[in-house]
Amino acid sequence: MTIKVKAVILAAGKGTRMKSELPKVLHKIQGLSLLERVINQTLQVQNLDEAVVITGHKAELVDDLVAKIYDANTVNTVLQSPQLGTGHAVSMAISQLQNFDGNVLILCGDTPLLTTEVLDDLVNFHNNEKSDLTVFSAIFDNPTNYGRIVKKNGKLDKIVEEKDANDEQKLIMEVNTGVYCLNWQKILPAFSSLKSNNSQNEYYLTDIIEWAVKQGLNTNSHILEDNAQSFGINSKEHLMQATKILNERTLKKLLDEGVSIYSAKTTFISPETSIGADTIIYPNVCIEGTNEIGPSNIIGPNTFIEGGVKTADNVKIIQSKVVNTSIGESSTVGPFAHLRDNVEIDKNVRVGNFVEIKKSQIASNTNVAHLSYIGDAQLGENVNIGAGTITANYNALTKQKNKTILENGVKTGSNSVLVAPVKICENATIAAGSVITKDVPEYSLGISRSKQENFIGWVKTQLQKIKGDQN
Repeated sequence: MTIKVKAVILAAGKGTRMKSELPKVLHKIQGLSLLERVINQTLQVQNLDEAVVITGHKAELVDDLVAKIYDANTVNTVLQSPQLGTGHAVSMAISQLQNFDGNVLILCGDTPLLTTEVLDDLVNFHNNEKSDLTVFSAIFDNPTNYGRIVKKNGKLDKIVEEKDANDEQKLIMEVNTGVYCLNWQKILPAFSSLKSNNSQNEYYLTDIIEWAVKQGLNTNSHILEDNAQSFGINSKEHLMQATKILNERTLKKLLDEGVSIYSAKTTFISPETSIGADTIIYPNVCIEGTNEIGPSNIIGPNTFIEGGVKTADNVKIIQSKVVNTSIGESSTVGPFAHLRDNVEIDKNVRVGNFVEIKKSQIASNTNVAHLSYIGDAQLGENVNIGAGTITANYNALTKQKNKTILENGVKTGSNSVLVAPVKICENATIAAGSVITKDVPEYSLGISRSKQENFIGWVKTQLQKIKGDQN
């Protein structure tokens, strides 16, 4: 029998220790917000079809993020206002889950290191033990500041917070990670029984354990073997530490898959990035977002890949920034190039020093070697772009951008300006220093510049004049 699963993700807190105007769960770790990382891993849990995000501080920002990224039938938000504790937060989801008969996972939106595998493990343990309430726990050599897992006859009896623990309880090294799996229909009545008679005047989620014990329900803890996965973010220092943990995990996986990484200390790669075997990653490389880096590539040094990048075999990206770009086999980018906004590069293309390419398509065996801007353009095969060539794609008066087309075999001289919309037909040549505003037919020379004049002795005359003025 398949037991359905839904999730409640707590994301209402401000995160005062973050020292930021941004809600804590919207701070990013390797290109994705903390909340996105939690949601993405949660949505992959077996038999899970819905996640409810509990919002609070600057809820509109969290709502916007969720609405932009996720389907409303899969992930939705519920406002907790006022914010009266974790138990109260979960109760905000009751209206949506009132008739649900299955397991509910409860987890925090600031724990980005949890993986789908360990969440599946928790649910499977919960089902196998026929548990009504299971807390994901972890073992820490120094459990200071964590709620202690207190057991009786091998069963979970309660969770005691550090400030309330006696000397014996403080010796317990098994602690609460804040992740729960509940038999929803059996635990649902607990939320109407929660009391706020504590120093914080809040409704604590941990109180549902003692309620369940009194009802004679089956309560358990399940130990998370990799306790680093329970790491919660409460400060910028925590964010830095979590980034290090996540990155080390990712780099190890890539090394095991045959990727060469020259400097683990200066290389940061998102777990959403796949990299083919025999690719070399040089120092000072940052790769964020979702990317597919092919085999036998060379990436870096000093390179930033921001996401949406796909490369084929034997591609080189050196000292450059690349975003939303596909690069074909045996092509080279950099040094000091910038590719962005849906660039498509075919095989054997060279994009060289100080070149910016934006929203353009470049066919095979074409060179854009140096000091050029190619925007909203389509370049054919075997095109050669001379140094300093610019496609002037933007009309500042109409605020419109227009397209430049260079067909196969076109050559542009140095310091050419192609004013869009314009088409340079097959095998045409643009003379150096030209400003081209009209289409150029095939096999033609396009030239637009004033006739050169030499003023004989002009420099000598000017120097004599300056000397006379000084006297």
